[in-house]
Order: sequence, then C-alpha cells, then structure tokens
Amino acid sequence: RGCTRRDPDAEPSADLVNRQFCVDGPDRLWVMDITEHPTGEGKVYLASVLDAWSRRVVGWSIADHIRAELVVDALQMAVWRRRPAEGQTVAHSDHGSQYTSWAFGKRLRDAGLLGSMGSIGDAYDNAVAESFFSTLQRELLDQRPRWETRQELALAVFEWIEGWYNTKRRHTSIGSVSPIDYEAAAAIAAAAA
Repeated sequence: RGCTRRDPDAEPSADLVNRQFCVDGPDRLWVMDITEHPTGEGKVYLASVLDAWSRRVVGWSIADHIRAELVVDALQMAVWRRRPAEGQTVAHSDHGSQYTSWAFGKRLRDAGLLGSMGSIGDAYDNAVAESFFSTLQRELLDQRPRWETRQELALAVFEWIEGWYNTKRRHTSIGSVSPIDYEAAAAIAAAAA
C-alpha cells in the first residue's frame, strides 16, 4: 500500500492497545488506517474508522489526495454517527503524518477520544484495520482489472461498505453475523438484562 509517510518531527501517541483488539463493548476501540488504489485518472485514497468490537466501519472518507483532511473527515463521520462518551474511546492508528497532524489531534481532543499509535512498520499493531483492507482488496478491488475513473471506484467502495460489509457480510470473529446484526443483537440482549 505504501500510504504511511511519517513526520519525523511529530510527537506520536502512546500505544494504548498493545495488540489487544478484543474489547467488551461498542466504542471502546476504534482502529484507523488509509489505503490507496489506482484508477485510470489517478489514485483514490480511503481512510476508514472501524469499531474493533463489532468490525463495523463507523467512519470513512474517500478523496483524490492523502492530506490530513482525509482522516479528519473519516473521524468526523465516526464521531457524528456514534457520539462516543468523552474519555472512553481509544482511537488507534499508525504513525502516518495525517494521524500526527495538528488538525487530526485537535479533532481527537475536541471529541474526547484517546489517541493511540502502534509501533512503526508493524502491521500486527493495527491488525483489525489491515484485515479490513485485505478484505476490501480481495472482495472488491481485485474483481476488476481496471477502474476507469475515481468516481466509479469511490461509488463502488461506498456501496461495498454501506451496502455489503456493514449490513450483510458475515464475520467469524463476531459469531458469523454482519457488524450491524451483531450490534443489534447486543443491544437487544442489553435491554433485556
């Protein structure tokens, strides 16, 4: 993928996750990353935010650039959708300059999220996000020999995330149900308890 460009002058967040991606409820741990894919017009970049508990993509952003706004927009979608309690959600990423940017750090602080970063160059430190991108690559991106336009690919990614991955795709890590079904079943169980 090659999207991560570290800013050597930036101060990274501590690793609050230590490869412990199993959490006991929603909005305890969000994992974030960026991927890129070529089209006939140039690259498309996707920033995603996943809830590690349910594997649901709670925020995402697509652009033709890899500036900090890309990850800020994905995080903003997640915050808007989930409205996490202040000081309760760990937001875990790599050391990419987008995630160490002032704009992203400000958005984290404003939302009351706890920033976390794995070690440099180790995919296992963000395994849930890496697994999501591997699934995206296998199930969508590799299905076409060439995507002609950025808009065509962006629309396909949108439909795959919101119309398939979150709503229908089954995950063995959550009992072979979709992320939305998993969250709905947990909410019903919690209400009945």
